[in-house]
Amino acid sequence: MHCRGEPGAVWYRNSMKGLLHRAPLAAILAAAVLPAAWISAYRTVAQEPSAKAGQELVANLAAGRVVIAVVKDAILIGTVENPIEAETRTPAPVEMETSRVGIILGAIDWFSPPSQQQVARLDKELPHLKAYQVAVTPHLGPSQGGEEASDIETVGLGLQQRLDEIAKGLHGKVDLPENEPLAELIVADYVPNYGPEVWQLTFAMKQSQQKGDYWDTRVLKPTYLQFWPPEKGQPKTLIEFSYPPENAPTPLLEMLRKKDPRLERIRDSDPQMALVADELLKGESNKLYAADTTQFLRASLGAIADPKSRQTVAAIGVEKGFSWVLPPPAEAAPRRLSPEEAAQQGQQPQGERPADAPSLLKH
Repeated sequence: MHCRGEPGAVWYRNSMKGLLHRAPLAAILAAAVLPAAWISAYRTVAQEPSAKAGQELVANLAAGRVVIAVVKDAILIGTVENPIEAETRTPAPVEMETSRVGIILGAIDWFSPPSQQQVARLDKELPHLKAYQVAVTPHLGPSQGGEEASDIETVGLGLQQRLDEIAKGLHGKVDLPENEPLAELIVADYVPNYGPEVWQLTFAMKQSQQKGDYWDTRVLKPTYLQFWPPEKGQPKTLIEFSYPPENAPTPLLEMLRKKDPRLERIRDSDPQMALVADELLKGESNKLYAADTTQFLRASLGAIADPKSRQTVAAIGVEKGFSWVLPPPAEAAPRRLSPEEAAQQGQQPQGERPADAPSLLKH
């Protein structure tokens, strides 16, 4: 698993009858046995569970960096797309509740080329993906199983079950680079009587060979890492995540430390921008206000991003909840097949897979 930023300890937060208990959470999953062809954002990774045998799926990735600043009066979230392919999706916050957002990284948009149908769009489904019962939940004491899921588990297992449903039909061998998960979910929220928190949930995929080239595929239960609040004495500053992990960009905080010229120009442009930069470097983001930090974050991401990269900025206010500062750009609609093209391909004229979209299924 790839983590960026200034992580706090690995903790599990569970609320029961108004009392908050914190205990270490084991975060161990078997590594996915997966090949180095998982590089493009438009990747064939599965066969739809309800589809005919041999029908493939392609998955577009949400790729890029997510930068989070927890300040005095808000949680600020900035994202920058890494356009590794034409069909890359912009990682963008999804409002799950008034004071909670989730950002999915990795396989997010699943499409069936043979049927020309979208199978899943996980960012749009995310607010409704919840698991209400778990077999085992982390506790300070022994668990007998069957308890109601905590809120974070509810979200994580809901997404895991949806991913697993999609992946069950994958019976061809698919490889991922080592330590690259199928997907990640970043959750930022305010919890009553607790405060702001930031979590990273990581979803790995595992395949088991049954006979010949026939494989069973599962998406494992997620690992949970809590990045905010940090441990006592640890800096309170920017938190950053990047997907895919290979060749991840230098974190924004590290660029500030190294006095990157692009960020130095922003810092020198205004006393308030210099104040924001100084407090972030000192590890005292909790002393900053959203208005000034939002300007700094937006200017900084714009300065370091590739000109072709799409960006978003959102805020979760202590009092007002979720709001957009810079909403995600509208996505271009896929070109539809003409009746003649559809007839030639034996398909319905509903959409089109790019001609150069690679397949990872081994033949």
